Amino acid sequence: MVSTKPGGADEESALITIDEAAPVDISDHAYVEDWIALALFWGMCFVVFLQFFTRYVLNDSYAWTEEIARYLLMTVIFVGAAMCVRRNRHIHVDFIYRLIPRQAGRILSTFVDVLRAAFFAYAAVLMWKLMAIIGHEEMTMVKIPMNAVYYFIFGGLVVGAIRSLQVAWINWKQGYSILENPDAYMDEGSVI
Repeated sequence: MVSTKPGGADEESALITIDEAAPVDISDHAYVEDWIALALFWGMCFVVFLQFFTRYVLNDSYAWTEEIARYLLMTVIFVGAAMCVRRNRHIHVDFIYRLIPRQAGRILSTFVDVLRAAFFAYAAVLMWKLMAIIGHEEMTMVKIPMNAVYYFIFGGLVVGAIRSLQVAWINWKQGYSILENPDAYMDEGSVI
């Protein structure tokens, strides 16, 4: 329930208070990459808070917090990228699709779907090769292998490639993508 209280010289201005919050729907976040990204994000928040607290309150910062926060941010980005592929939340430039014929837009959209899946797959292959080169090299401040971070990045890239293929298949079956028909995706959650 929303209540208003008139205020000031202007009769149209009002103080709005919300008595009851709308229910939260998390049914669209039932995928493992969503929960992994959330856990990594909150882990990063905790580490950054710990860094702030030890530096400015205790005046004696833990040296490892900056490095761990950086690595957690990297993992959140790549795991979150896979989640954004599934939800069609990456940046799209759809202006050109309004100017070209529908059939040309369909071909271009399919090319974009294939290119996105190829990018994620190739990036995953490169990450795998990097992990083989790095081996068991440890982090600078903490005695944890760097591959612990790179496995999350690799996993995000692999899941991103899989989700890209799933989105491409769905776009192919329905005959359009978010690029061709952005209005069809306005109130939707996940594509998959």
